[in-house]
Amino acid sequence: MKKALYIFILLTIAFYGNMAAQQSSQNIRGIILDKQSQFPIPGVNVIVMNSSPQKFASSDIDGKYKITELAPGRYDLKVSYIGYKEVVLSNVVVTSGKEVVMDISLEESVSTLNEIEISASKKNETNNELSSVSGRSFSMEEVNRYAGGRSDPSRLAANFAGVSSPDDSRNDIVIRGNSPTGVLWRIEGLNIPNPNHFSTIGTTGGPVSALNTNVMKNSDFFTSAFPSEYGNANAGVFDLGFRNGNSEKENTPFKLARLLGLRQ
Repeated sequence: MKKALYIFILLTIAFYGNMAAQQSSQNIRGIILDKQSQFPIPGVNVIVMNSSPQKFASSDIDGKYKITELAPGRYDLKVSYIGYKEVVLSNVVVTSGKEVVMDISLEESVSTLNEIEISASKKNETNNELSSVSGRSFSMEEVNRYAGGRSDPSRLAANFAGVSSPDDSRNDIVIRGNSPTGVLWRIEGLNIPNPNHFSTIGTTGGPVSALNTNVMKNSDFFTSAFPSEYGNANAGVFDLGFRNGNSEKENTPFKLARLLGLRQ
């Protein structure tokens, strides 16, 4: 009888000792909500800052989190999530006799950014601000780079949509089937009759261009919808301009060319 009593006492001591060992650690749990809407926030990080090893947890889809196996003591919790202000909870008391239930509300973080100004310009925008459609600006570097252009702006313009040249012997510009004589040539705001060598009276084209691309700047070419300043044009407008020279150093380019003809 005494032996059975001793066994019962030993089992009782072992049971309560095991219960005491199991209750030596405790949990922190709760739910994380949006402060304004009171909706749960998933994916929020909750970190115990002064635990060793460090404990942490993330809220689930219902905003619930749970940090387990914390020894009794005082802890600091850091709660963080993108788009919300970080929250630090100090001196959270954890005891062995009761689980800590702590609901946390997060406030949205509003940041004031500096003003950003975005500007854009389309490629080949014309120099003339009154142009709306059917106008294009190109550089003299493009003229010199065009294969078979002979450094002639007219031959480059003949490759634009709706523009053609009658034949390779002349640089007349035909725009949408209109007569080449309807093309208005202008240099530095002045209308000129024909900017070509060996030209025929009453025409606007010729065999060889008299324009030197070394002294020309970006120019505008219009095929329709001309600004009001080009009132005399009825087929197209070629508005050219001279560029400024080198104000610090004198440059003198030379170019040698030969015009070949067929002898019958």
